[in-house]
Amino acid sequence: MVTTNEAFPTNFLWGGATAANQIEGGFGEGNKGVSIADVLPGGKMRQQLLREKGLQFAIDKEKYTYPNHEAIDFYHRYKEDIALFAEMGFKAFRLSIAWTRIFPNGTELEPNEEGLAFYDRVFDELHKYGIEPVVTISHYEMPLHLAKEYGGWRSRELVTLFERYAKVIFQRYKDKVKYWMTFNEINGALHFPLMSMGFVPESEETKYQELFQAFHHQFVASSLAVKACREIIPDAKIGCMILAAPVYPYDCNPENVMHALEEERLLNFFCADVQVRGEYPSFMKRVFDERGVKLDIRDGDLELIKKHTVDYIGLSYYMSVTQKKDKMDDELIPGSVFDGVKNPFLKASDWGWEIDPIGLRIILNRLYDRYRVPLFIVENGLGAHDKVEEDGSIHDDYRIDYLRRHIEAAREAIADGVELIGYLVWGCIDLVSASTGEFSKRYGLIYVDKHDDGSGTLERRKKKSFDWYQNVIATNGEEL
Repeated sequence: MVTTNEAFPTNFLWGGATAANQIEGGFGEGNKGVSIADVLPGGKMRQQLLREKGLQFAIDKEKYTYPNHEAIDFYHRYKEDIALFAEMGFKAFRLSIAWTRIFPNGTELEPNEEGLAFYDRVFDELHKYGIEPVVTISHYEMPLHLAKEYGGWRSRELVTLFERYAKVIFQRYKDKVKYWMTFNEINGALHFPLMSMGFVPESEETKYQELFQAFHHQFVASSLAVKACREIIPDAKIGCMILAAPVYPYDCNPENVMHALEEERLLNFFCADVQVRGEYPSFMKRVFDERGVKLDIRDGDLELIKKHTVDYIGLSYYMSVTQKKDKMDDELIPGSVFDGVKNPFLKASDWGWEIDPIGLRIILNRLYDRYRVPLFIVENGLGAHDKVEEDGSIHDDYRIDYLRRHIEAAREAIADGVELIGYLVWGCIDLVSASTGEFSKRYGLIYVDKHDDGSGTLERRKKKSFDWYQNVIATNGEEL
């Protein structure tokens, strides 16, 4: 890659990103309710449940380990961790509010004061160091009660419950949080709906009807949250958040090019079009017709969506996707969250995720060309096996190389004319992997002594990447 001398903006938000269910722990403490993540065991069983119908409703600690229950114990150690983030020089820290800490079942009329007070303490600690909170309202933390009793986002009832939850946290934290996002990786539900929507489709015959109706309910809820945010915190910025991945055709065969275009529109543009442009894109009419989808759209829904669009697009970026219309099983990528084929030009991570820094520049340009709103990289990082040396050091040069090349790509995108708010490393501290429920899939610049079998001391120690990223932030990206 030929790099530019273009500088990052002086107010660029460098930092890191996490999610409550992956770091907090504190299971059952402070009157916290049970979330979907709390009943998902670690390892292969989690991956099976993410694909199959139903949820592991009963927690069976004799049979499974539940890594989210303790996670890395941020609930009790947040001051220690935030001090480390400040030492790295963070300008921003992305976290999520656990819905179940505020409304344990999701249906209560009054919020849980202990949960609200916990986040007051966290935000106050961040502000003590001049770190801007970037808050995701819903990040795979749906109350289990809403999944079991309502069927997740298939139910219109969740719109009202989500709006109540959003209004409570806007009112409570209006002086402490200025950057918000509604749903984490909302478009990811096309591939793994359980985490974000609270259900697995009943059958292949009803799959798309269920999914797209749930999407519509989320779009309405997101618009109501945007409306409430602007009324309660007029100086705040509220965005959507998508899982971004450029889709490449396998070759120049027009059938593969067309197939890649169709896949890209569904993955990257469908949800963003509704939340940023304020309307369903024209290509969705054919998608609905061919898949037998008939949405229940109520009076006022489309007007609400049109009027209350987001201020920016938050995005996660981990990989690109290569598509081929007719693919064989041996062409698929083991471990990938997408149904793509192997790209012969790319290497993959320990978990099979193809590494494509230039893809970040490509998707940033595609999104900015289409929407002309600021973009915010709120997740990017490398899950890898880390080795602790005898002297306690962790030499994660592979992570430094990964981050360096992706930050260079972000700088290139800025030179291309993209308006970029900031860059947040995913898993700035080791956490529970959402997709595999593992600790061994480590993302952090800070190592946490916690392991897949539940053992460990929870001791924190800096990796080599800690010092490297500290220098990147100190020089505003001039020294990579």
